[in-house]
Amino acid sequence: LPGNAARALPAAVDIQPACLGLYCGRTVLSVNGSVETYGDCGVCPRGQRTDDHKICRECVGSPDRYDWLYLGFMAMLPLVLHWFFIEWYSGKKSSSALLQHLTALLECSVAAVVTLLLSDPVGSLHIRSCRVKKLSDWYTMLYNPSPDYITTVHCTHEAEFFFFFSPRYTIVFIYYAFCLVLMMLLRPLLVKKIACGLGRSDRFKSIYAALYFFPILTVLQAVGGGLLYYAFPYIILVLSLVTLAVYMSASEVEFFKDLLVRKKRLVVLFSHWLLHAYGIISISKLDKLEQDLPLLALVPAPALFYLMTAKYTEPSRILSEGGNGH
Repeated sequence: LPGNAARALPAAVDIQPACLGLYCGRTVLSVNGSVETYGDCGVCPRGQRTDDHKICRECVGSPDRYDWLYLGFMAMLPLVLHWFFIEWYSGKKSSSALLQHLTALLECSVAAVVTLLLSDPVGSLHIRSCRVKKLSDWYTMLYNPSPDYITTVHCTHEAEFFFFFSPRYTIVFIYYAFCLVLMMLLRPLLVKKIACGLGRSDRFKSIYAALYFFPILTVLQAVGGGLLYYAFPYIILVLSLVTLAVYMSASEVEFFKDLLVRKKRLVVLFSHWLLHAYGIISISKLDKLEQDLPLLALVPAPALFYLMTAKYTEPSRILSEGGNGH
């Protein structure tokens, strides 16, 4: 019996309690051939997430096409807001708007490149990540288990993670930080030199606006990053349609000749078309080119519909016809 008990002891030691929680796992301590030794159940190290057997495995994948489209959307948000506020505060007589637009584009482009170069693998524009499987992967802090309903096992980590920055979460914060730093280094000097058509209090208003919307974007990503990940294509489509209708209505664009008179209106129209195409591509993912590419023919449809029906919805005409009816 003592010999049998001694031989049974290793088997008893190998028995481990179940690892609870969606994101708790066991770290691989050592590998001896095909035999792995695991640690206690807990949070996985950075750059790893649990597999189907609750074992922490290193993330070796890369973002797919939809992930890159999402990152492109998050990168476009500050740029579009920069352009909007630059145009809003530049004034009709200011000649500095174009240079400020180009500077904002330069700032965001450099910030994006630097962020990708600092990601793993360092010095490359490629990034390493784990795949997103479900919405809860964005909010692991809500799934820390409490086995005895008293003690909480903290397993919070970035499940859709890549080495130092998360390609869909933390990396966005790093990008916003670089955008803000570059704006503070470049834009004030530029505005001070070229914004001669504006008053002292107006020339820096676009920069002040950025100091407001960057914290808002940061909170939005921190709280609603997972929701944005799944909803951003539809957000793009709705916003592009609404803003195009508002702009054309405010600019009193009723006919095609109204667009040709001012080149600025054509630029705004093509910008909305690009956003609309981006939303369609994000929804379809271009998995089947023969089916998805024809959808891009719908891009100019909203603008054409507006131009063809604007004359029938003119308020003065509706009021005059209503008066004649009485």
